[in-house]
Amino acid sequence: MATRFSELEHAWMRRALRLARRGAGWVEPNPQVGCVLVRGGQVMAEGYHRRFGGAHAEVEALRRAGRRAAGATAYVTLEPCCHQGKTPPCTDALIAAGVARVVAACVDPFPQVAGGGLRTLRRAGISTAVGLLADEARELIAPFLTRVLQNRPYVLLKWAQSADGKIATHTGDSKWISGAESRRLVHQLRARMDAVMVGSETVLRDDPQLTARKVRVRRVATRVIIDSRLRTPLSAKLVRGARRTPTLVLTTRASAASARRGRLEELGVDIEVCRERGGHVDLRDALARLHARGMTNVLVEGGGTLIGRMVDARLADEAYVFTAPLVIGGDDAASGCRGAGAATIAGAWHAIEVTHRVLGGRDALMKLRLTQPPLESPQRARKKKTR
Repeated sequence: MATRFSELEHAWMRRALRLARRGAGWVEPNPQVGCVLVRGGQVMAEGYHRRFGGAHAEVEALRRAGRRAAGATAYVTLEPCCHQGKTPPCTDALIAAGVARVVAACVDPFPQVAGGGLRTLRRAGISTAVGLLADEARELIAPFLTRVLQNRPYVLLKWAQSADGKIATHTGDSKWISGAESRRLVHQLRARMDAVMVGSETVLRDDPQLTARKVRVRRVATRVIIDSRLRTPLSAKLVRGARRTPTLVLTTRASAASARRGRLEELGVDIEVCRERGGHVDLRDALARLHARGMTNVLVEGGGTLIGRMVDARLADEAYVFTAPLVIGGDDAASGCRGAGAATIAGAWHAIEVTHRVLGGRDALMKLRLTQPPLESPQRARKKKTR
C-alpha cells in the first residue's frame, strides 16, 4: 500500500529539492541531494551535498542539528547511502544520531545502494518511506541516473537560430545571431558541464574557444571535438589553448594513424580512437568513452550536422534552442539540426516537456526535455521483455 504524505511533508521535501539544486556543477559525478530534518513540526536543520568528496546532505544536516536530530524525521531527496565511498555511509550517521524516521523521495539505483540504505535503516529500527515527490527528484538527478543506468553522459543540445531556422548566412557568417543575454546563459551552461562538444566543421568555420567566460565557473569543461578525418588545424584556438584547458579529439582508427595526430598531441591535445559508423565517429561509442572518463553532463554546441546525428541516434536528453528576431533567408544557409531526419511528423522526436523564456527582451529560448529520467538499465528492460 502506498504511503500517504501530508501537505507539510510535501513542503519539506520541496525545500530539500531546492537545497539539492545548489550543488549543480559542484557534486558531479555524484547526484544533487538535499536533506531537511524535522521534529515536532519544526525544521531542526537542513543541508545539501555541496561538492564532490565533501559531506553528503544528511551528514551536513545532522551536524547542524546536533542533539536535536534525535527523534527527528529526515526528508532526503535520495535514498541514503550504505557504503563507504569518498565519505562514510550516511545510514551510519542517521542511526548514530537517533533519527526516528527517514522519508526518501526515490531509491538510489547505484549498485552499492539500490534499496540497501533503506533496509539498513529499517534493521536499525528506523521507520522509512519512499516516493514523496519521486518524479521531481528523479528529474533533478536525471544526469546521475543516465550515467549509472545507461552508461553514458547526460546530453544537452544547444543552437542559436534566426526566426527562419538558420544558424548562419550562406557565406557562413554567424556572429552574432543571438543577443548578449543568450550568450551569457550559454557561458553559464558551460560553467557546470564536464564537456563541451563540437564537430570539426564548427572548428574549421568558427574557430571557437568553448570556455566559460565572465561567469562563475563551477567546473572546467573538457573541449571535445568529433573529428572523423582529423582535420582540426594546429592553429585552432582549441589546440593553442590545450595546455590550459583540457582538449580531447575523438577520431577514427584510420585518421589516427596520420602524422597530424603526433603534432596535435605535442601541443597538448588528447586523442582517442572511437569505432567508426558510416565513415564517421560512432556517437554511441564516443559518449561511452566520455562516460568512462567520469563525465556526467555534456553540452553539444554544433554544428548542425553533429546535432542532427545526435537527434537521429536519439542520444540527447535536453535541447536549448535560442531563436533571434531576425530573418536570414537563402537556400544555402545552414540550419541548426541536419541529418537524415524524420520521415513523418509522427516519427519526429516529440519533446516531453517544453518551457519558454524571453532573454534580454530579444531572443526566445525554448528548452525541450526529450527523455524521461531512466528507471532501469536497458539490459534489465530487455530481460523483462523476454520473460
